[in-house]
Amino acid sequence: MFEVEDAIGQHLELVKAPTRVVSLVPSETVSVFDLVGRERLIGRTDYCVEPAGAIEAVPTVGGTKRFDVQAVVDLKPDLVLANKEENSRALVMALIEAGLKVHVSFPCTVADSNRYLANLCQLLDVNPDESPHLRRCREAAARAEASSTTKLIPVFVPIWRDPWMTFDGRAYASDVLRLAGAHNVFAGRPRRYPLAADLGKGVAWTEEKVDQRDTRYPRVRLEEVVERGARAVLLPDEPYAFSEKDFAAFRELESSSKLDLELIDGKDVFWYGTRVIVAIDRLRACIDRLGQ
Repeated sequence: MFEVEDAIGQHLELVKAPTRVVSLVPSETVSVFDLVGRERLIGRTDYCVEPAGAIEAVPTVGGTKRFDVQAVVDLKPDLVLANKEENSRALVMALIEAGLKVHVSFPCTVADSNRYLANLCQLLDVNPDESPHLRRCREAAARAEASSTTKLIPVFVPIWRDPWMTFDGRAYASDVLRLAGAHNVFAGRPRRYPLAADLGKGVAWTEEKVDQRDTRYPRVRLEEVVERGARAVLLPDEPYAFSEKDFAAFRELESSSKLDLELIDGKDVFWYGTRVIVAIDRLRACIDRLGQ
């Protein structure tokens, strides 16, 4: 018997190790592949593209937000991996109501990610204490904590443009940046509603009116990047595929000469699970260069 509690309070029980796994989260697909290989993966989303060269043989069931519920059910999985933020709540609930075993994750820090990975080990009947991947994730986090400094480099990391959008300190990416030696300049800036208020052009709704809406992803003016003291802008290639063409928007800002502009791998910032092994060290190397 395997039992873990997931991010929506489910006590997930499996009487035997799952052999038919559908992953609806790109980073979790990689984690399953790393822990037990491809053989147990029988379904993935269109965005589960890693590890390239091996994952293509696994059938897809649609996108992360709009996957085909019936396609998942038809695969007869004994475990489905989902994420509270990455996947549509209504579709995930439909899978649960269809009687499938669905584990829902929601790591918001690197420590959370490592706890998630320990749970995944248990679900897959891998001894967490004997998993080299979990050990290396924990070691990467411990190294980062041990070398942490109060002199973090203030950075801006957008996730979208038109309007420009980023994340506050409650997002997983913000903790990854901290461990890599950077401070998210929008860590204390929650999203305001409506859009005009978020961009400083209107009156913000009251907390009562905002209600349960997600406030972790503010829409921002680029002038705020300078106002908040950013020294660098790190442009990831996902979820929005930023490129050197996007540097122009920052070079037009007043005092933009103070901004270092770097392209980074978005997976290092946003993918949890086994990606932690390489993500923190690679980001730290980038941020250390900016601090020289």
